[in-house]
Amino acid sequence: MSHQCTVHSDTVHFPLQPIRILQKGSAYSPSNLCPKVTLQINTPQSPHFLSHGLDFYLSSLLDPFPSQQKPETVLIVDKMEGQGEDVRLGANKYRERQPIGTAAQTQDTKDYKEPPAAPLFEPAELSSWSFYRAGIAEFVATFLFLYITVLTVMGVAKSSTKCSTVGIQGIAWAFGGMIFALVYCTAGISGGHINPAVTFGLFLARKLSLIRAVFYMIMQCLGAICGAAVVKSFQKTQYERLGGGANTVSSGYSKSSGLGAEIVGTFVLVYTVFSATDAKRNARDSHVPILAPLPIGFAVFLVHLATIPVTGTGINPARSLGAALIYNKDQAWDDHWIFWVGPFIGAALAALYHQIVIRAIPFKSK
Repeated sequence: MSHQCTVHSDTVHFPLQPIRILQKGSAYSPSNLCPKVTLQINTPQSPHFLSHGLDFYLSSLLDPFPSQQKPETVLIVDKMEGQGEDVRLGANKYRERQPIGTAAQTQDTKDYKEPPAAPLFEPAELSSWSFYRAGIAEFVATFLFLYITVLTVMGVAKSSTKCSTVGIQGIAWAFGGMIFALVYCTAGISGGHINPAVTFGLFLARKLSLIRAVFYMIMQCLGAICGAAVVKSFQKTQYERLGGGANTVSSGYSKSSGLGAEIVGTFVLVYTVFSATDAKRNARDSHVPILAPLPIGFAVFLVHLATIPVTGTGINPARSLGAALIYNKDQAWDDHWIFWVGPFIGAALAALYHQIVIRAIPFKSK
């Protein structure tokens, strides 16, 4: 008596009866004369169910046999053809053969789907409510970002001793923590940019259209201006006396040093954004989109720890513009160009690095 069953599902469950796994073509001799059940598994897309060893059970085939006579079940696994994987028992690794350069970017060599490139111009967006809703989300997020962070900077600046305030670490946590929270809140609406440099980098990578990129930048700048204005309305005298949180190159540092700090700091941020939202990571790990705000916020925190003594840490042209415009003193405008040129250069370099190096290599090739 022989039963053969072909299963065409990526997930197979065997609840009760223990079975033996053999590679197709291997010699097999049953230990007794009990009937043999041959189970043929064809799951070319998902060999990973073999990684848990021999603890497979089979319930649906128990009924045809008497309770005194248990079948010995053989699981015959076809060797994967043309997939480049190792399907030996317990193996769960790909043999990566990574082509170099543009040859690696062909879609048929990837185990994930790359989102289509955004068009340069998309006039139809102007008639879509989701377009304006995303802009409003960017405005509100940047408003809240400036409100919390500039208030934190004011609190540290007015303190007479370091021990009575949160210090540089507290400022860094305020900036990084707000980015983490706001990206988490707005990622599903606008993508959670909250920064013209991030928007510019994503535009260069064809993640959004030119119309949407310009609209985002305008709304981000307006939100930053409003956020700084609210802080000034709370404490006008202290705001003007303590610098209003405006970015300037600190004494002892040259303009080139400040520019370099802004370029590298923004590169770290935008590079983290690309890595945290990469399609390849999303295809392999389902938790990546949920955790994406965490590394982005942590990158902002670390960059602030490093560059607050140099420039006060801009890496966000909207943040620098809002604080400078509301403070509106000469010292806020002397080096203001650094906080636009530096972040945009850093974002462009991060986008270029992502497109040429990171995005070019797929997880596996067929």
